[in-house]
Amino acid sequence: MTKQKLVILISGRGSNMQALINACATPDFPADVVAVISNKVDAGGLTIAESHGITTAVCSHKDFANKTEFETALTDIIHSHKPDIVCLAGFMRVLGPTYFERIAVPTLNIHPSLLPKHKGLHTHEAVLDAGDTEHGCTVHIVTELLDDGEFIVQKSIPVMADDTVDSLAARLLVEEHKAYPEAIIAMAAKHH
Repeated sequence: MTKQKLVILISGRGSNMQALINACATPDFPADVVAVISNKVDAGGLTIAESHGITTAVCSHKDFANKTEFETALTDIIHSHKPDIVCLAGFMRVLGPTYFERIAVPTLNIHPSLLPKHKGLHTHEAVLDAGDTEHGCTVHIVTELLDDGEFIVQKSIPVMADDTVDSLAARLLVEEHKAYPEAIIAMAAKHH
Protein backbone atom coordinates (compact mmCIF):
# COMPACT_ATOMS: atom_id res chain seq x y z
CA MET A 1 0.00 0.00 0.00
CA THR A 2 1.37 3.38 -0.98
CA LYS A 3 0.68 5.75 1.86
CA GLN A 4 -0.69 9.21 1.21
CA LYS A 5 1.73 11.90 2.32
CA LEU A 6 0.14 14.51 4.59
CA VAL A 7 1.39 17.99 5.30
CA ILE A 8 -0.45 19.56 8.24
CA LEU A 9 -0.81 23.32 8.72
CA ILE A 10 -1.34 24.57 12.29
CA SER A 11 -1.49 27.80 14.27
CA GLY A 12 -1.85 26.46 17.81
CA ARG A 13 -1.71 23.33 19.94
CA GLY A 14 -2.85 21.13 17.08
CA SER A 15 -5.13 18.63 18.81
CA ASN A 16 -6.48 17.50 15.43
CA MET A 17 -2.89 17.27 14.20
CA GLN A 18 -2.21 14.96 17.16
CA ALA A 19 -5.24 12.83 16.20
CA LEU A 20 -3.86 12.48 12.66
CA ILE A 21 -0.37 11.63 13.92
CA ASN A 22 -1.90 8.98 16.21
CA ALA A 23 -3.96 7.55 13.35
CA CYS A 24 -0.89 7.40 11.09
CA ALA A 25 0.90 5.38 13.78
CA THR A 26 -1.53 2.49 13.28
CA PRO A 27 -0.08 -0.01 10.77
CA ASP A 28 -2.99 -0.15 8.31
CA PHE A 29 -3.67 3.59 8.17
CA PRO A 30 -3.26 4.79 4.55
CA ALA A 31 -1.24 7.92 5.28
CA ASP A 32 1.85 9.35 6.95
CA VAL A 33 2.47 12.87 8.23
CA VAL A 34 5.58 14.12 6.40
CA ALA A 35 5.65 17.67 7.77
CA VAL A 36 3.91 20.12 10.08
CA ILE A 37 4.03 23.81 9.19
CA SER A 38 2.89 26.63 11.48
CA ASN A 39 2.29 30.30 10.77
CA LYS A 40 3.11 30.98 14.43
CA VAL A 41 6.59 30.36 15.83
CA ASP A 42 5.23 29.53 19.30
CA ALA A 43 2.53 27.07 18.22
CA GLY A 44 2.40 24.24 20.76
CA GLY A 45 1.81 21.71 18.00
CA LEU A 46 5.35 22.19 16.67
CA THR A 47 6.85 20.66 19.82
CA ILE A 48 4.39 17.76 19.65
CA ALA A 49 5.24 17.09 16.00
CA GLU A 50 8.98 17.23 16.72
CA SER A 51 8.54 14.78 19.60
CA HIS A 52 7.16 12.34 17.01
CA GLY A 53 10.16 12.88 14.74
CA ILE A 54 8.15 14.85 12.19
CA THR A 55 9.81 17.64 10.19
CA THR A 56 8.48 21.07 11.15
CA ALA A 57 8.70 24.53 9.64
CA VAL A 58 7.47 28.00 10.52
CA CYS A 59 6.20 30.37 7.86
CA SER A 60 4.94 33.46 9.65
CA HIS A 61 2.58 35.71 7.73
CA LYS A 62 4.12 38.59 9.70
CA ASP A 63 7.41 38.14 7.83
CA PHE A 64 5.87 39.03 4.48
CA ALA A 65 4.67 42.27 2.95
CA ASN A 66 1.41 40.79 1.72
CA LYS A 67 -0.70 37.66 1.44
CA THR A 68 0.65 36.77 -2.01
CA GLU A 69 4.24 36.68 -0.74
CA PHE A 70 3.21 34.70 2.35
CA GLU A 71 1.30 32.13 0.32
CA THR A 72 4.14 31.85 -2.21
CA ALA A 73 6.58 31.07 0.61
CA LEU A 74 4.13 28.72 2.33
CA THR A 75 3.41 26.78 -0.85
CA ASP A 76 7.16 26.51 -1.59
CA ILE A 77 7.61 24.77 1.78
CA ILE A 78 4.58 22.54 1.17
CA HIS A 79 5.84 21.58 -2.32
CA SER A 80 9.22 20.58 -0.91
CA HIS A 81 7.46 17.73 0.96
CA LYS A 82 5.47 16.54 -2.11
CA PRO A 83 2.22 15.89 -0.22
CA ASP A 84 -0.82 14.06 -1.56
CA ILE A 85 -3.11 15.91 0.86
CA VAL A 86 -2.70 19.14 2.86
CA CYS A 87 -4.61 19.16 6.17
CA LEU A 88 -5.53 22.32 8.04
CA ALA A 89 -5.66 21.66 11.79
CA GLY A 90 -6.51 24.92 13.52
CA PHE A 91 -4.70 26.94 10.86
CA MET A 92 -6.05 30.45 11.40
CA ARG A 93 -5.39 32.02 8.02
CA VAL A 94 -7.89 32.12 5.16
CA LEU A 95 -6.09 30.82 2.08
CA GLY A 96 -6.30 32.91 -1.07
CA PRO A 97 -5.83 32.62 -4.84
CA THR A 98 -2.04 32.30 -4.74
CA TYR A 99 -2.32 29.20 -2.55
CA PHE A 100 -4.90 27.52 -4.76
CA GLU A 101 -3.05 28.37 -7.98
CA ARG A 102 0.08 26.71 -6.64
CA ILE A 103 -1.25 23.70 -4.69
CA ALA A 104 -2.81 21.10 -6.93
CA VAL A 105 -3.53 18.47 -4.27
CA PRO A 106 -6.67 18.48 -2.10
CA THR A 107 -6.56 20.67 1.00
CA LEU A 108 -8.80 19.53 3.85
CA ASN A 109 -10.09 21.42 6.86
CA ILE A 110 -12.08 20.39 9.91
CA HIS A 111 -14.74 22.85 10.96
CA PRO A 112 -16.60 22.61 14.28
CA SER A 113 -20.14 22.77 12.92
CA LEU A 114 -22.51 20.83 10.71
CA LEU A 115 -21.81 22.86 7.59
CA PRO A 116 -23.40 24.65 5.82
CA LYS A 117 -24.67 25.83 9.23
CA HIS A 118 -22.54 28.17 11.36
CA LYS A 119 -19.60 29.08 9.17
CA GLY A 120 -16.74 31.09 10.64
CA LEU A 121 -15.74 31.37 14.29
CA HIS A 122 -17.59 30.84 17.59
CA THR A 123 -19.67 27.93 16.34
CA HIS A 124 -20.43 26.53 19.80
CA GLU A 125 -21.96 29.86 20.88
CA ALA A 126 -23.88 30.03 17.61
CA VAL A 127 -25.37 26.56 18.16
CA LEU A 128 -26.51 27.46 21.69
CA ASP A 129 -27.84 30.87 20.58
CA ALA A 130 -29.81 29.28 17.76
CA GLY A 131 -31.30 26.66 20.08
CA ASP A 132 -30.03 23.86 17.81
CA THR A 133 -30.69 20.31 19.04
CA GLU A 134 -27.64 18.99 17.21
CA HIS A 135 -24.05 20.12 16.79
CA GLY A 136 -21.19 18.53 14.93
CA CYS A 137 -18.09 18.82 12.84
CA THR A 138 -17.37 18.68 9.13
CA VAL A 139 -14.21 17.70 7.29
CA HIS A 140 -14.37 19.42 3.92
CA ILE A 141 -12.29 20.26 0.89
CA VAL A 142 -10.99 23.82 1.21
CA THR A 143 -11.86 26.35 -1.47
CA GLU A 144 -11.38 30.10 -1.66
CA LEU A 145 -14.76 30.55 0.03
CA LEU A 146 -14.80 30.35 3.84
CA ASP A 147 -15.92 26.98 5.21
CA ASP A 148 -17.16 25.93 1.81
CA GLY A 149 -16.27 23.01 -0.45
CA GLU A 150 -17.26 19.35 -0.71
CA PHE A 151 -17.98 17.55 2.58
CA ILE A 152 -15.95 14.39 3.21
CA VAL A 153 -17.09 13.38 6.71
CA GLN A 154 -19.64 14.81 9.15
CA LYS A 155 -20.17 13.73 12.77
CA SER A 156 -22.93 14.98 15.01
CA ILE A 157 -23.60 15.14 18.73
CA PRO A 158 -26.84 16.00 20.52
CA VAL A 159 -27.04 19.36 22.28
CA MET A 160 -27.97 18.81 25.95
CA ALA A 161 -30.18 21.20 27.93
CA ASP A 162 -27.32 22.05 30.30
CA ASP A 163 -24.60 22.36 27.67
CA THR A 164 -22.21 25.28 27.80
CA VAL A 165 -19.78 26.44 25.13
CA ASP A 166 -17.01 24.53 26.95
CA SER A 167 -18.94 21.28 27.40
CA LEU A 168 -20.04 21.30 23.76
CA ALA A 169 -16.52 22.04 22.55
CA ALA A 170 -15.07 19.23 24.69
CA ARG A 171 -17.60 16.64 23.53
CA LEU A 172 -17.25 17.70 19.92
CA LEU A 173 -13.45 17.46 20.03
CA VAL A 174 -13.76 13.71 20.64
CA GLU A 175 -15.74 13.42 17.39
CA GLU A 176 -13.35 15.72 15.52
CA HIS A 177 -10.50 13.40 16.42
CA LYS A 178 -12.43 10.50 14.82
CA ALA A 179 -13.68 12.45 11.82
CA TYR A 180 -10.35 13.71 10.48
CA PRO A 181 -8.69 10.26 10.23
CA GLU A 182 -11.88 8.87 8.63
CA ALA A 183 -11.74 11.65 6.05
CA ILE A 184 -8.12 10.77 5.23
CA ILE A 185 -9.12 7.12 4.73
CA ALA A 186 -11.94 8.24 2.42
CA MET A 187 -9.59 10.50 0.44
CA ALA A 188 -6.94 7.78 0.18
CA ALA A 189 -9.55 5.37 -1.17
CA LYS A 190 -10.39 7.87 -3.93
CA HIS A 191 -6.74 7.98 -5.00
CA HIS A 192 -6.38 4.25 -5.59
